Amino acid sequence: MWGLRGGGGAGRLWAAGVCGLALAASLTAAPAEARPQQDASGRGAPRTTDGGEPSRTTAGWELRPSGSDARFRGLAAVSRSTAWAAGSKGTVLRTVDGGRGWSDVSPAGAGELEFRDVAAFDARRAVVLAIGEGEASRVFRTEDGGASWTESFRNTDPRAFYDCLTFFDRRHGLAMSDPVDGKYRILSTADGGRSWKVLPDDGMPPAQEGEAGFAASGQCLVSAGPRDVWLATGGAAHARVLHSGDRGRTWTATTAPIPAGDPARGVFGLAFRDRRHGLAVGGDYRPDQASPDAAARSADGGRGWTSAAEPPPAYRSGVAWLPHSEAAALAVGPTGTDVTTDAGRTWRTVDTGSYDTVDCAPDGGCWASGEQGRIARLR
Repeated sequence: MWGLRGGGGAGRLWAAGVCGLALAASLTAAPAEARPQQDASGRGAPRTTDGGEPSRTTAGWELRPSGSDARFRGLAAVSRSTAWAAGSKGTVLRTVDGGRGWSDVSPAGAGELEFRDVAAFDARRAVVLAIGEGEASRVFRTEDGGASWTESFRNTDPRAFYDCLTFFDRRHGLAMSDPVDGKYRILSTADGGRSWKVLPDDGMPPAQEGEAGFAASGQCLVSAGPRDVWLATGGAAHARVLHSGDRGRTWTATTAPIPAGDPARGVFGLAFRDRRHGLAVGGDYRPDQASPDAAARSADGGRGWTSAAEPPPAYRSGVAWLPHSEAAALAVGPTGTDVTTDAGRTWRTVDTGSYDTVDCAPDGGCWASGEQGRIARLR
């Protein structure tokens, strides 16, 4: 999910912050789009566009036709013009013109793989993660905009199932697997994803029975700053958030007040705007099940979590802070998009289109993606 984008001067950051606040205000004021007709699964039917022009919703999402029917759960926003999307059927797409055109830059021979996460450093360099049991979990890296890819990791342990990856900077990153021998497995790179090694698990607390990560949005493992990283869990008696302040060597676990106690429930997505302030979203991903308390917030680096006073009305899988804002963020899921302007205390639905994940770049470019090739950019 993470993309490394170089920053500008203080004036540019101030301007971006003002724009972020204005955008949040406009989202909050905008009426929600009428709920689309639902398909047999209960999910919102995807909207389509005619021709090459993006369609608009009152909430500010502009659909950017991708030309694909893949489901894109991996997304990296580099800027308003550049973004990467990774999805089903081994599909990787890239745009460098704000979504007016998408290039299919999928790795050769990857059609049977399920890409669920992507980390992009710029328009040319990116790392994608394929999920699954055993050798289905793989990592690929490109340095030429997807013209060619190198497979830099292939899991050979049939007990491991990798879900998400994140990068602290252009060199240092982690990927996580569901528990092996009762503990989450952490994979580490120190050369930008060219090579990987499994970290010792002596600093990892035991997993709960049935506990795992959700490869739903590329946000079950997220980082902020040079050393801090958080891992989201579900499927067990309690939903938890694990935190490491030393790039994955040692971890502490905290219970999160999001529905758990079932394999379909837990924390699905995390976002930290700095090493202290975080948001968690999730619930029950089954469309026929309610998801009360589907969001929580932390102001102490994930050591403690507080339920949202007014949470999203349903399961949400992805969440992102608006750039340079201390209070505004977006959450997305199959039934809609919600916005908060008070750092996660309250949420308001502003769009009912189906999205699985959301990501924002420092220049104010926010993107969302999901089923049936849906990719959109926020105005």
